[in-house]
Amino acid sequence: MNTFAQSNEHLSGFGMTSLTYKFSKHWFAYGELQARSYEEFSKPDYYEIKGGVGYNITPDHQPFIGMGRYATYKNNAISKEEFRIWLQYQYNNYIGKLKLEHRGRVEQQFFHFSQTGVNSTANRFRYRLNAILPINNDKIKPKTFFVNAFDEVFFGTDAPAFVRNRLYGGMGYQFDKSVGMATGYLLQREFSNTGNKNVHFWFVGLNFIIDRSANEKPKSIPTPVID
Repeated sequence: MNTFAQSNEHLSGFGMTSLTYKFSKHWFAYGELQARSYEEFSKPDYYEIKGGVGYNITPDHQPFIGMGRYATYKNNAISKEEFRIWLQYQYNNYIGKLKLEHRGRVEQQFFHFSQTGVNSTANRFRYRLNAILPINNDKIKPKTFFVNAFDEVFFGTDAPAFVRNRLYGGMGYQFDKSVGMATGYLLQREFSNTGNKNVHFWFVGLNFIIDRSANEKPKSIPTPVID
C-alpha cells in the first residue's frame, strides 16, 4: 500500500525565482519570490517576497541582512501573515571541485493571524550545509551541469527547541553567466508539542544574475537553492 496514503502525506509544490545584482566588487543585492502549494500540488497557498543586501568580504565570506513578507492562504483568504528580518553569514570551502556552503542565520519573526486578529513574535536560528558538485566542469560556470544536496536545521526559543529539519537532493544547469536553474526533492520535517509532520516538496528554481561589478571571474557562479 502507498506510504503517502497510509500517513495522509502527499507531494507539494515549491517554486522560486531569485535575482542577484552585483553593483560593485563587494556589495550585492538579492531578491526572491516564492510560491508553495502545501494542500494541493497545482494550487499555491503560500507566498513569499523577500530580499536584502550583502557584502563580499572575500568571495567565500558573506554577511547579509534581509527582510521579507510571507502569507499563508486557506479557503482563498489569508490566514497568517508574517514579516521577518534576519542576519546571516555564509562561509564557503572547497574539497577538490566540491563546494561546501555553510550558512548561519538569526531571524526575528512577527506574525498576524488574520482570522483571529492575534499577533505574536518569535526568534529562530538556522544552519544549512549545502554541497554543490559540478559534473562536466571544474566549477559552476556557463554550460555546467551540477548536483547538490543540503541539510538545514531550525531552532527556536520555545519548546521544542528543534522545530524543523530540511533534507534536499537535486540537480541543475547553469545556462550562462546570468541564468541558472535547479530542481529536486525536499523533505521538510516539522516538530511540535502536538505532533510531528512531514512535508514532501518537488522544487523548481530559477536564478538570474546581473553583474555590474567589473570584477574578475568569480570562483563559482551562485546556483538556485531553496530558502
